[in-house]
Amino acid sequence: MAERILLIEDEEKMARMVELELLHEGYQVAKAYDGVAGLAQAESGGFDLILLDIMLPGLSGMEVLRRLRRTSDTPVILLTARDAVMDKVSGLDTGADDYITKPFAIEELLARIRAGLRKKTAPEPAKGGKEGGAVLTAAGGLLTLDVDRHEIKVKGEAVELTLREFSLLQYLLENKGRVLSRDSLLEQVWGYDYAGETNAVDVYVRFLRSKLDERFDLKLIHTVRGIGYQIREE
Repeated sequence: MAERILLIEDEEKMARMVELELLHEGYQVAKAYDGVAGLAQAESGGFDLILLDIMLPGLSGMEVLRRLRRTSDTPVILLTARDAVMDKVSGLDTGADDYITKPFAIEELLARIRAGLRKKTAPEPAKGGKEGGAVLTAAGGLLTLDVDRHEIKVKGEAVELTLREFSLLQYLLENKGRVLSRDSLLEQVWGYDYAGETNAVDVYVRFLRSKLDERFDLKLIHTVRGIGYQIREE
């Protein structure tokens, strides 16, 4: 059965162009031209991926995403004419899975859609991880991550992470002691091998450090300059 994509975009000509390309690729497509209608359709469920413009009438794309993430983990790719770093960081922090800046090549959008759909259907983001039911630990046992329960505790206190943050932390813990490059983290956690410029890994490491290292005074995630990141026991 063809995957269903919801396109929330107020520029009707662009929406129609993207819709035709998606239909040509075999996807089913629904459209909304403002934030209120888009959120209502998104909350109705049944979509495999959502393309969401940031600048929308009614409700902004950021607000649509914020409300949607209360009840749904459907992959969301932000479409934005802005190229400011903080817009991208804000979108990722709110729960977006990816972003693409207008104007974009349709081939790149289609590649990002395929990546988002692969991530949605993948049983686990990491290769060679431990068997189901594993409880991963770090910081001398102060941090525990229960894979099946999707639960993280530090010093006995529960910590709330987004799905992407959890997946990144899980993969780092499964490879504790190894230095993991940004490319390998993108491939394993984001679900695709992205060779272009991106700061997604750095942004999410910063989120984890804020929620774990800074909050609980840990030294968990180490930067290996010029390579990537590593979890190691002090």
